[in-house]
Amino acid sequence: MPTALSVNLNAIAMLRNRRDLPWPSVTGLGRIAMAAGAHGLTVHPRPDQRHIRFDDLPPLRRLLDEEFPQGEFNMEGYPSDEFFKLCEKNRPDQVTLVPDDPAQPTSDHGWDFLAHKKILKTSVKRLKENGFRVSLFCNPDAGRGQLDAAAETGADRIELYTGPYGGTFDDSAEAERQARLLAETAKAAKERALGVNAGHDLTVENLFLLVAVLPELDEVSIGHGLTADALEHGMSETVRRFLAALEGRGVQA
Repeated sequence: MPTALSVNLNAIAMLRNRRDLPWPSVTGLGRIAMAAGAHGLTVHPRPDQRHIRFDDLPPLRRLLDEEFPQGEFNMEGYPSDEFFKLCEKNRPDQVTLVPDDPAQPTSDHGWDFLAHKKILKTSVKRLKENGFRVSLFCNPDAGRGQLDAAAETGADRIELYTGPYGGTFDDSAEAERQARLLAETAKAAKERALGVNAGHDLTVENLFLLVAVLPELDEVSIGHGLTADALEHGMSETVRRFLAALEGRGVQA
């Protein structure tokens, strides 16, 4: 199966929230992305609603149900009771649990699975009882002991935090080193029957190496870089470019 592309809508929502106006439309751009071939949509409804708002969730769920039933809805968040209730109301296909403090500007580290195994195990159980696939945000260099603990939570997948890899845009040697770390972690995860997603600071340019070293990659969630490209190329063309990169194909400048 090819690596799935989930378009993260948070940056679009943040742009909209600069004004008390309904544009750019989060749902409208989600529709364009799905029509262009994206496999799903990702949102992170933070407690302060600084980008995705809670009232964005029902129309996005309806969009996928009514127009793109093959698409997946991925909701990211910290395992709080409020977040669980949002999930139970809006029925995502996948829930990605992240260890974010509410004040963080963005997700910037994975779970310490050994330290947080108990809360994660309880959280995963609740989510899976509702029929959701569960993914856990994971550091790119997680050791085997960490991945043993991740598997013991009952989660279905990990999502590799690719921020350090994305930060190597001007250092090809470091990019290779970070890619190897990600590949080793992905291989260890697959050995423990965990699926592998990835996300953070991924671009058309750095996807080529990533998919080459991670043949076991199930899904990427991309927001910031994809939204930035959409300002230049439009959403439809940008999705096409990212899909081509995931397939190892070049794109025209």
